[in-house]
Amino acid sequence: MLNPSKLKSVDFYRKIPRDLTEASLSGAGLSIVAAFFMMFLFGMELGDYMTVSTMTSVVVDRSTDSEFLRIDFNLSFPALSCEFASVDVSDVLGTNRLNITKTIRKFSIDQNLVVTGSEYHPGHIPHISNIGDVADEEFSDGSVSVTGTNFDVYSHQYPILVVNFFAPWCYWSNRLKPSWEKAAKIIRERYDPEMDGRILLAKVDCTVESDLCRRHHIQGYPSIRIFRKGTDLKDNQGHHDHESYYGERDTDSLVAAMETLVAPIKKESETLALEDKSNKTLTKRPAPLTSGCRIEGFVGVKKVPGNLVISARSNSHSFDSSTMNMSHYVSQLSFGRRLSAEMLYQIKRLAPLTGDGHDRLAGKSYITHDGESNAVITIEHYLQLVKTEVVTKRASRERKLLEEYEYTAHSSLVHSTHIPVAKFHFEPSPMQVLVTEVPKSFSHFITNLCAIIGGVFTVAGILDSILHNTIRLIKKVELGKHI
Repeated sequence: MLNPSKLKSVDFYRKIPRDLTEASLSGAGLSIVAAFFMMFLFGMELGDYMTVSTMTSVVVDRSTDSEFLRIDFNLSFPALSCEFASVDVSDVLGTNRLNITKTIRKFSIDQNLVVTGSEYHPGHIPHISNIGDVADEEFSDGSVSVTGTNFDVYSHQYPILVVNFFAPWCYWSNRLKPSWEKAAKIIRERYDPEMDGRILLAKVDCTVESDLCRRHHIQGYPSIRIFRKGTDLKDNQGHHDHESYYGERDTDSLVAAMETLVAPIKKESETLALEDKSNKTLTKRPAPLTSGCRIEGFVGVKKVPGNLVISARSNSHSFDSSTMNMSHYVSQLSFGRRLSAEMLYQIKRLAPLTGDGHDRLAGKSYITHDGESNAVITIEHYLQLVKTEVVTKRASRERKLLEEYEYTAHSSLVHSTHIPVAKFHFEPSPMQVLVTEVPKSFSHFITNLCAIIGGVFTVAGILDSILHNTIRLIKKVELGKHI
């Protein structure tokens, strides 16, 4: 058994009898001030303990070779038709993917970037093996030349009007011409315009009737459009609702396709027989409602320098580069995984200086004017990407919280000798910014808390002693004067 008297000898906090102590108003006031000061410092220390502490460093990019970089975009082209708009991706390792469609959506838009209809579905694009017949002097022109003044007359007169919009300088137009004229003559003989009047094949020279071709949003040559009587004005804001023929271009295929178009106008028994016979050769796609296109979606690319290119592309059409306009408006262009509002908040909380360059081109427009010195202008964007990765070291292990890509952008308008494009050249940096969240020690918080309480208590005691002794000295001096 320990002796209680010996145990009391190790007491650090020896007590003074209460009747030997004296309370004072100055001491009470100083105690109240000290208590408030302790509470204030405790709140400051608690806030500092709760605040996230991070350490920023620049390291070599820790991505693996198997990782792909996602590019999300929403781009509006007021003068590029959805019919020919193509999204292409290439990189320095030799990757070259053309006309990506699986993860891309297209919408026809007007000059004010307003969507004019539902999503544009091009459908399957066939490979055209028969592009035309060899010219034969035996067949003269069988199609009717249509101009801007009589186009509406023909389109309202015939239930089916099929028009070949061509350009004399176009290779594909010249390959199609013999087949088109032969097919037109055969159809004219079978369905006499005067006696039958159900179908008519026509042609438009777009170098002469440029306004008519522009009105029907013709951008590639040749474009074969199918106009049905009564469908030129729909409820969809008065826009055209027609189709483009994308099938084989030899005479037999063209004639079979025209027969299929006429078939529904016949009796039901004849219709079924003809459709079953020749429907395989009739390949159609919706014609664009307007001359513009909004392209949105995403692509996956390797983390090496490469290009995202938006262009007019077709394996069986020609384009007049002097009339192509690649002006565009950027609604979104971002790299990496799509960040939610919560993730963006966390980025700003953990790394306040980052996040502003995540979508630097958003809201910007790049415009070239039609017919400006007949210049062929390609719009190029040079983007330099830097990855920012935020990790935490809680629970004695490192864990990735989130990552994002920021980029700088430099854009220019370049005169080109080829078909103009909109090119986004991206170059990922081999370095990355690593932001590490460093948790604060609870023991350090308790130590500081004890230091605050003890320090304030000690300093307040010293001040109280000085104040008390000063008051006593003043009283003694006053008593000495009275004596």
